[in-house]
Amino acid sequence: MPAEHLIPLLRKDVPSKIVLLVMDGLGDIPAEPGGLTPLEAAHTPHLDRLAAGGALGRTTPVRQGVTPGSGPAHLAMFGYDPLTYLVGRGVMEALGIGMQVGAGDVAVRGNFCTLDAAGSIIDRRAGRISSEEAAPIIELLQGVQVPGMTAEVQLVKEYRFALVLRGAGLQGDIEDTDPQVTGQPPLPAAARSQGSQKTAELVNTWIAAAHQALANQPKANGITLRGFGGDPRLPQYAEAYGLRGACVAVYPMYKGVSQLVGMDVIKFSGESPADEFAAAQNVWGDYDFFFIHIKKTDSMGEDGNYEGKLKVIESVDAALPALLELKPDVLLVTGDHSTPVPMRAHSWHPVPLLLWSAQNALPDAQTQFGERACGLGGLGTIPATDIMPLALAHAGRLEKFGA
Repeated sequence: MPAEHLIPLLRKDVPSKIVLLVMDGLGDIPAEPGGLTPLEAAHTPHLDRLAAGGALGRTTPVRQGVTPGSGPAHLAMFGYDPLTYLVGRGVMEALGIGMQVGAGDVAVRGNFCTLDAAGSIIDRRAGRISSEEAAPIIELLQGVQVPGMTAEVQLVKEYRFALVLRGAGLQGDIEDTDPQVTGQPPLPAAARSQGSQKTAELVNTWIAAAHQALANQPKANGITLRGFGGDPRLPQYAEAYGLRGACVAVYPMYKGVSQLVGMDVIKFSGESPADEFAAAQNVWGDYDFFFIHIKKTDSMGEDGNYEGKLKVIESVDAALPALLELKPDVLLVTGDHSTPVPMRAHSWHPVPLLLWSAQNALPDAQTQFGERACGLGGLGTIPATDIMPLALAHAGRLEKFGA
């Protein structure tokens, strides 16, 4: 029985607070034999103190050996089997910036990229152009329309945009156009099923017109599209877990996936961990569950920036006392997936997990928060879908199962 079906039978309402602190792409591997990962090398006295008083383990987002995207990885942490609930990244991006995705609409995440004279990708993120640079380029895309559908384009952040397609008979069972490597041209949109063939053909026509509109741009002269799909109508946190959920995140995609499961997105200023913890403090009395997302650990991993990733982890630890002052009943610290610096990409490696509970945690023998310590921790290596049941149990929110 899936957790989202079992938990409603066991849940009980008690006044306890749960925090899920996610450092995106947290997991890593040593750059050389015997070396330390950024998490192991970082100065993290507050996380280490929590580790000494709590329990460590590792999670597998999808299955052993399977490299997850951010969408499936977050759904797993939220307690939804990502192999059962297939959600395109596009709908998360679109909802995260306030776009409407209605029944029959197809949403997709877009990246600007840089193409050479032969049409091959030489930079998958168009030099990570700023949002200010991207805004007028988005206006060019907004003027691109093709017969048979309407295309709404909105800037997400920097080189990312969201595209929502509307029209009769559209379906989003379509392969990504991002080859995930440089030196190759963008792939055509290819339908995975007969019902999506019409949509794929319309998308390819739109892409060709978009590339023509961008041809004179010095950096963002191409696009790739990822995560086609619509709103999957997921079970909501209030019904599944009896929780009033709040999302504190900077990047729109993580706001979008939180909205899909019924969390409220908290508005705040700033982008630092301290800013995010302050935002949680401002609404602490209004919610039972707080999902706090730190993005830049993942960005640094994708850039191969060891010191950068280490510094982001240290900035989270330095700001952590403000979160601990709120006295959560349960605090979980983890990542959605691993993004090893040597690989510069998401990977299949297990993800570190720290579980601290004010009253109910069983401490293990580990005293530092790091990949190898987590591999020896008392929680073992568990599916990421077990995070929410563990959180609810440690918060006293689950009844006994059976007589």
